Formats: sequence, structure tokens, C-alpha cells
Amino acid sequence: MPLPLIYHDDYSPEFPAEHRFPMDKFRLLRDHLVQTGLTRDADLLRPELCPVDILALAHDRAYIERYMAGELAREDQRRLGLPWSEALARRTIRAVGGSLLAAEQALEHGLACHLAGGTHHAHYDHPAGFCIFNDLAVISRYLLESGRVNRVLIFDCDVHQGDGTARILEHTPDAITVSLHCEKNFPARKAQSDWDIGLPMGMGDAEYLQVVDDALNYLLALYQPDLVLYDAGVDVHQDDALGYLKLTDAGVAARDESVMRHCLGRDIPVVGVIGGGYSKDRKALARRHGILHHSAQKVWVSSGCH
Repeated sequence: MPLPLIYHDDYSPEFPAEHRFPMDKFRLLRDHLVQTGLTRDADLLRPELCPVDILALAHDRAYIERYMAGELAREDQRRLGLPWSEALARRTIRAVGGSLLAAEQALEHGLACHLAGGTHHAHYDHPAGFCIFNDLAVISRYLLESGRVNRVLIFDCDVHQGDGTARILEHTPDAITVSLHCEKNFPARKAQSDWDIGLPMGMGDAEYLQVVDDALNYLLALYQPDLVLYDAGVDVHQDDALGYLKLTDAGVAARDESVMRHCLGRDIPVVGVIGGGYSKDRKALARRHGILHHSAQKVWVSSGCH
């Protein structure tokens, strides 16, 4: 069976071309994975919209309603940084559904990857930093409350701290939040994750990979989670517009492979979401995000988890 990959045509709605957020990267990522022969469009799993009752496990219902109706306060609009549209609202709910489907596939088959997800700046009752609903927090709460897992560990390697995830899950002891991020970067006011690993600006491949290795060796043995949610942000890349680290393509690939092998080597299912990545060259950015899926395919074949 092929590696489970999750995508929907709703993911790249019409969007202002000059906007800082690269909304077309999801479609370009799909195109890249098809063109490189990793998958066929027909083999991609299409998610449903995430039900409001599941969103409300991690978000305030009044906030969900305000957002869906396009009635966010001006301050919230400013924090979010994305123009509201019905298509964007549908995309947002669909993408949380996509991360949920990816998690269910990972629990069934050992490994799955989303072609979106990782919206870790979204808070309980407000958006921030291009994030509206927090898929990592929603999935964690849903799987814990439905009894599908007893403990979930979020391993967030986006260059920015997963502040929304940390705050939403602060009082959920069986959802362990781990954030490896560049210390001097957005958000200015950090939250408190269970484990915050702040990295110095300019860190390159070798030092970064050592941190990843050490962290996983320690944390997976300590918590023995039933599922790892891996935020594979590529804004750690040396060419990223909003990151301050210096990873190369090879460094990102080694990181992704390392995370998945650490988990599968301990029989812990792992789901990959793409997290952040910013560049005016959208095709280069799509290729960068595709490193996750190509690395996952390599691990999938060699680990025989299917």
C-alpha cells in the first residue's frame, strides 16, 4: 500500500498574489509530489470538513462562530494577517479535517503525512500569525477524549515557537508539547511548552540534528507516547524569508528522517504536518515542503510499516 498522503483542492483558495502568506504552496506541493512520481493525484486521501464539535474541544465556540461568519474583531484580523473569505473559512476547517485524517491513518498504518497543517499559533479564542484553528491541539484533545490514545507528544520543529499549542494544552497532562525554535523570533512573548528548546540564530545542520537526536532519545523514552504529531516546518531553512536558522535541504531531509525513524524504531506511530515555510519563490518553497513527504516515503519503504 502507498504511504498515506492527505490533500484537498480546497487548500489553495484564490488569494491576493502579493500577500506575504504563500497560499498557493499547498497546490504547488501536490503538483511537485505528483511530478516527482511520489504519488498520483488519485491516490491522495481527501478529508472531510472538521465537525464544529471536534473543533470546540480546543477552541471557544463563540470564536469558531465569529470566524466562520466573517465577524472577527479588527484586532483579531490584525493578529491573523489573512483576509477573510468563505473559501478561506472552508479551507481552514477542511485542513483541520486533513490533519485529523492523517492522524487516524498514522494510528492505523504507523506513518502518514498531510500536505498542510501545523497551525500552531492559533489560540483558544483568537487567531495569530496566519493560524486560525490549531490542528495540533484539536487532534490531541480529540484522540485523548475519544480514548484512541492515552498520550500524545507534539514534536514541533517549526522555526517559531508553538505558543498557541502550548497555551491550549497547558492543562492537558497527556498532551506533551515540545517546541524546538529559534529563540529570537516570533512570537515575541513566548508561551510555556512542556519542553522549550530555544536555538541560537544561525544554527546549521550538524548542531541542529544533534539537538533533535538528543531530544528524541530522551523524550520518547520518558513519555512513551501512543502517537507523535510532528510539525516539520521548513522555515528553519537557510533560504526562508522568516526564519533565522541555516539548515540546508540535506539538513531538513536528515531531520525529517531522524524524527520518523526515532518514532517507528520504538513502534510509535507518527504523523507529519508541513508547518511554516515562506519564500517569494513558491515553487522552491513547495519543493522544500516536499522534503517531508519524500523522506517519509524512504522511511515507509525501509521500515515496512505498511
